[in-house]
Amino acid sequence: MSALFDLTGKTALVTGSARGLGLSYAEGLAAAGARVILNDIRDTLMAEAVDKLVTKGYSAQGLVFDVTDEAAIEKAFSALDEQGIHVDILINNAGIQYRKPMVELELENWQKVIDTNLTSAFLVSRAAAKRMIARNTGGKIVNIGSLTSQAARPTVAPYTAAKGGIKMLTCSMAAEWAQFNIQTNAIGPGYILTDMNTALIEDKKFDAWVKSSNPSQRWGHPDELIGTAVFLSSKASNYINGQIIYVDGGWLAVL
Repeated sequence: MSALFDLTGKTALVTGSARGLGLSYAEGLAAAGARVILNDIRDTLMAEAVDKLVTKGYSAQGLVFDVTDEAAIEKAFSALDEQGIHVDILINNAGIQYRKPMVELELENWQKVIDTNLTSAFLVSRAAAKRMIARNTGGKIVNIGSLTSQAARPTVAPYTAAKGGIKMLTCSMAAEWAQFNIQTNAIGPGYILTDMNTALIEDKKFDAWVKSSNPSQRWGHPDELIGTAVFLSSKASNYINGQIIYVDGGWLAVL
């Protein structure tokens, strides 16, 4: 059974992985045997994350590029090509949040969230898929959605639009790339204890709402997403395509 989830010999690129959930995904894939490539625009922070994984005995390296910059993405993948490094697994994790009522929301900030959370997944996946198709080796693409891929909350309209887009982008990738043995799926994390959610965690009213509205009556932990990431990156999921798996403690199952 363990062979189904073994990622030995595979190379995984995880965007936005110098910290937070991205780093958790990367470490989880590394523990399953993958060589991992961390990505961020902050080179010092990324170097620290790489050192952390290497110290634990994992195969890891860093790749600095902006996931919203088309030219930078192509340059990064070309650099990997020159090194003979082929990305077998891509996790599109990079993302940002911006909270503001829609009637006060600036176009600039709307666009920044859409570019970082949605357009980046298209751009990086396109670069990876081109190469997977050319090599005829297949591959795995895992997009990171959210509860807001399915349900909305006030003051996070651009994030909700982007994550809803991730759900359908995942379907579109499956529709076009399944024929090349590329499986594209998504993970929809629930309310997870991360740095991005610090303000919400410290808000006693919101914290109480999360716990009371979730059947599990608690926040999720970053390591509780790793199993799904490994599953969708492994041959155990070879006939699953275009799906989003919500890891939310049951939040979407109830009214």
